[in-house]
Amino acid sequence: MTRVLVTYASKHGSTGEIARAIADELRERHLDVDCVDVEVASLGAFDAVILGSAVYMGRWRSEARHFLKKHLDSLSKVPFWIFSSGPVGEKAQEDLDKNSKWLEPHKVLEIAEEAGMRGHIVFAGRLPTEPEGFMENSMVRNTPEEFSDSRDWDAIRRWADEVAEQLQPAHA
Repeated sequence: MTRVLVTYASKHGSTGEIARAIADELRERHLDVDCVDVEVASLGAFDAVILGSAVYMGRWRSEARHFLKKHLDSLSKVPFWIFSSGPVGEKAQEDLDKNSKWLEPHKVLEIAEEAGMRGHIVFAGRLPTEPEGFMENSMVRNTPEEFSDSRDWDAIRRWADEVAEQLQPAHA
């Protein structure tokens, strides 16, 4: 059975929830999946890896960037994908469609592409439920509640299904 590591860097838990949804969908497709925070992840004997990070101010979380750089050689030997989560609010999908500032820095993509990354996607995110500091509090205060969680669970599951299809043998 194909073993997949889904690992993520999440400040307030939203990216972790996306990672768990991806892992659940892969399990539905009969893959053996471990889903863990990037700070405790070990590549071990996995056949594939999915690495995700929250995006803040146009940047991936430092622990996700560190994981990518530290394991670059190992990642180049297995199929791997990356995902980002970030934009929220009324125009989140519009921001994604325009390849806005929510895409992580080009360096992350360049590093991942050098290692043979199979794909990258950006998912809309969720505002923090327990904001910290002036900026987060301001964002939460100024965003109507109906726009505070912009995640598209159907799109997340569809992407996980696409990954699963690539991992399953042609005869399956």
